Amino acid sequence: MTELVLSSTNDDGVCQLVMNRPEAYNALSRPLMSALIAALETAGDNEACKVIVISGAGKGFCAGHDLKEVRGLNDVDEKRALFALCSHLMLTIQSLSKPVIAQIHGIATAAGCQLAATCDLAVAAEGTKFATPGVNIGLFCSTPMVALSRAVPNKQSMEMLLTGEMQSAERAVEIGLINRVVSADSLETETVAWAAKVASKSPLVLKIGKEAFYRQKQMSTAEAYDYCSEVMTQNLLAKDAEEGISAFIEKRSPVWTGE
Repeated sequence: MTELVLSSTNDDGVCQLVMNRPEAYNALSRPLMSALIAALETAGDNEACKVIVISGAGKGFCAGHDLKEVRGLNDVDEKRALFALCSHLMLTIQSLSKPVIAQIHGIATAAGCQLAATCDLAVAAEGTKFATPGVNIGLFCSTPMVALSRAVPNKQSMEMLLTGEMQSAERAVEIGLINRVVSADSLETETVAWAAKVASKSPLVLKIGKEAFYRQKQMSTAEAYDYCSEVMTQNLLAKDAEEGISAFIEKRSPVWTGE
């Protein structure tokens, strides 16, 4: 039986999770979403893994939900469960203590665009197309909208949602949907190198920072300052903060312990 998610971790602590439904452009079937959630949780518990990269096998990153599967869901509870599972996947990515990077090629549409928008960072190959095209088939991309509208300004996210039109990788960078565009030939090499750079930081500090980033986004400015001031106070008590400051003053590379 074909594995739906392929997993490997290199010596730099970069864990690569590859969605493996190339014949369906890695459409997010229920089995694939469940397998990806399980792989993410395993990577999250793996001390050797410091940064996670999600990519897709075959010609494209992810085409969204499997519409053949969706069409076969006749019971309203089954439909509700499908979107609950997808929401669980997206929340799992953001709740992990480790940064998650999307490595995107070909297409990232509908829930595939949602997946790209949900990841902490995103790199795309030249020629990649992004869209939330549900409006074209009578199914507004409401759940992709949650991630899209939190990554992209209102006018640009509404343009994508209301028109369903494809956006270039360059346009995706302009509106903040992804971080950078690289050549197709260097996509994996550059993404893994970038992930290794992030993985070289203190794992404790990455955990503290990622959690604080998403929590403070939900607060008022005053509440966010109060919260983040306490986060920094507690961070200063960590051994890695002491080591990092000492290393900077002494002009040497820090040795992280994750404590």
